[in-house]
Amino acid sequence: MRSFFYSFFVPALFVWLWSTGFIGAKYGLPFAEPFTLLLLRMLMTLVLLLGLAWLMKTRWPGWRGAGHLAVTGILVHGCYLGGVYYAIEGGMASGIVSLIVGLQPLVTAAAAVVFLKESVSGRQWLGLALGLVGVALVLVEKFGGTGASVGFSPWALLWAVFALAGISMGTVYQKRHGTGADLVAGTLIQYGAAATFFAIGAFALESREVEWSLQLQLSMAWLVLGVSIGAILLLMWLIRQGAASQVASLFYLVPPVTALEAYLLFDERLGGLAMIGGLVAITGVALVVTQKKPA
Repeated sequence: MRSFFYSFFVPALFVWLWSTGFIGAKYGLPFAEPFTLLLLRMLMTLVLLLGLAWLMKTRWPGWRGAGHLAVTGILVHGCYLGGVYYAIEGGMASGIVSLIVGLQPLVTAAAAVVFLKESVSGRQWLGLALGLVGVALVLVEKFGGTGASVGFSPWALLWAVFALAGISMGTVYQKRHGTGADLVAGTLIQYGAAATFFAIGAFALESREVEWSLQLQLSMAWLVLGVSIGAILLLMWLIRQGAASQVASLFYLVPPVTALEAYLLFDERLGGLAMIGGLVAITGVALVVTQKKPA
């Protein structure tokens, strides 16, 4: 039972919490613009993390390490979340957004070959190919399969690709310039940099008007406590237990979990071709993230 709890239940809980970030965004976006909503989320999260850092007597990195963490934060949180939120606001279904950004392990593996000179096995190349084919099938159905309205603009697709590029580049950057900083301190610096990014975007592109409805308040509470704090604390616990690799292995479950939640809550439906494409893409990601490392 203890082994099951460590190796499956907690990693699966982390994956579920992460998937609800897409759902929380859809609930909150009718009442605030994307960068404005994200800025509020980051500021609330920073207040809670500062209190946690004080209680845990967090060790802070030097200026060089903080700079690398800030760049990572802008890419992994700023570009990623900003792209996801604008894609959802543009009408793209939460499940499709999750599927596109869920290709991050594939893009990261390809980027690692170019920038880090890492080798890729035949199994991983197959995974890369399947991931691309799967997403292509989804987009073919949405843009050319039926001739009907796709429900989202090409700009939404570009924002989703922007999110994918941001988190993939951020992962490679963090791998290359990892500082080994305390996780609470590192998260604080990353969120602080992302908050600055969102503030610039909100003041440059948006009206910054917010309708503080009950739905927005509940959505914000979940995004801050459940996702930004809860998921991160779970990840920290998993790393300390030596089970972080399980998170990577289960991460490809995020798109289908998100799609199921979106179907139950918003009646978002995917056609047969899109469902097949999603399964093909998930299989491709699984082949990459479950690749066994040499002894």
